[in-house]
Amino acid sequence: MSMRSVKLGKQKKSLFKDKVMQLLPDGGNLNACLTCGACSSGCPATGLAGMDPRKFLRMASMGLDDEILKTEWVWNCTLCWRCLYVCPMKIDIPQLVYHARKSWPRDERPKGIRASCDMALKHETCSAMGASEEDFRFVVEDVLEEVRANQPGWENLEAPINKSGAMYFVNQNSREPVTEPDEMVPLWKILHMVGADWTYGTKGWGAENYCMFLADDENWERIVRIKARAVDDLGCKHWVNTE
Repeated sequence: MSMRSVKLGKQKKSLFKDKVMQLLPDGGNLNACLTCGACSSGCPATGLAGMDPRKFLRMASMGLDDEILKTEWVWNCTLCWRCLYVCPMKIDIPQLVYHARKSWPRDERPKGIRASCDMALKHETCSAMGASEEDFRFVVEDVLEEVRANQPGWENLEAPINKSGAMYFVNQNSREPVTEPDEMVPLWKILHMVGADWTYGTKGWGAENYCMFLADDENWERIVRIKARAVDDLGCKHWVNTE
């Protein structure tokens, strides 16, 4: 019986994956995949756009750069880190996804995320709804007045704004003061009940940062710096982001 050798094709090198590995501590363990599927089993985006975390990582490892840099699945991923938490090898798939997002031309990234990022850059409130400092102050003071007047037992409820030296600087999801202002009240009541020394700021109060989800590093950093400066300017000791 004759024997002959079979020459296997050389696996294509992934330039994209190599680039990401250079940015991650210890390469993000991207080469340590056991193909166990734990990442996909817990992923809320598994199956969307015909993709899942394991398939995405394996395609990157196989050098299918064109496919993974164009798949819309990277925008279905919530970057929730479930895949990383359950992975026995602690492979940082979310970082791989994030850098795939960065590869997209900015004007081709999802319109909703892009618009929310751009809206947050309009004011130093950092509100993705575009609410100004004056808008925020008016809504908070108006809702607070209504609660004090109409809810027995809450006559002394506080929702301070720009209180210097407060222990906690609290961010607020900007959809609530714009579209659901009454939804802010339960947080105020909790803080009141525990005796927290807290404040909002007219600057940097928007809790969300859509520029992060857009993979727009420059404006992601810009928004974080505005918020951090607002905390420092009021002399608050702790920053509480409700997002």
